[in-house]
Amino acid sequence: MVVATKFFHVDHLSVQIYKSEAEMALDVAVIVGKYLQSVLQQQDTAAILLATGNSQLKFLDALIALGDVDWSKITLFHLDEYLGITADHPASFRRYLRERVEKRVMPQKFHYIEGDTLEPLAECDRYTKLLQAQPIDLCCLGVGENGHLAFNDPAVANFHDPHSVKLVKLDQVNRQQQVNTGQFPHIDSVPQYAFTVTIPLICSAKKIICLAPEQRKAQVVKEILQATVSINCPASILRQQPQANLFLDLNSAQLLSGK
Repeated sequence: MVVATKFFHVDHLSVQIYKSEAEMALDVAVIVGKYLQSVLQQQDTAAILLATGNSQLKFLDALIALGDVDWSKITLFHLDEYLGITADHPASFRRYLRERVEKRVMPQKFHYIEGDTLEPLAECDRYTKLLQAQPIDLCCLGVGENGHLAFNDPAVANFHDPHSVKLVKLDQVNRQQQVNTGQFPHIDSVPQYAFTVTIPLICSAKKIICLAPEQRKAQVVKEILQATVSINCPASILRQQPQANLFLDLNSAQLLSGK
């Protein structure tokens, strides 16, 4: 049985640290599986917002492998997508989730942001209505190296955003991260704009899990937990969410003082 090596709270945020990313992913999968079972015992369906990126890979594989979730009762959404990118582009989040989740579990429904729409503002409205049609039972997150949640970079993050979905310009740190993690060959190939679910919509979820493994996340993890809650590090808002849980490995937690 996998257990966290450390468990503590920073303000309202629950934080758990594991020896390795693999152990973290497996335990989070068990936690999420049990939570979704509990939700579906109380209601007919559940709605989940999924993240993409390398931080989610082991977790998604573990969750699907456990086989504890009745996916036929679950509606899925995703957090963001590049503007102007096709669904079959290697870096498309739609492609990531179709291949890694939808084709493997056959959910009741998967609502995708159509990144290559001809009417981006109308797409924001369409996706907003879909998200607002039911409560979000679970939101799965990663954290960007600039502290972003979804594509809410510091320059465009708004803790009181009036929108649920919006178009944003990606900052250089974010775009370079997409290159560094192998999503694009060079920064000029990374789209400048993207759709993102906003921070208030993320925080409206009944349960939030945020996975932030790897050494390259150590500095931003320190900022999330030990700096002031601010849009300078959008993910710091999780400290004000009692339903939120941050999961780390020893590599990403290495700069935390006293931990």
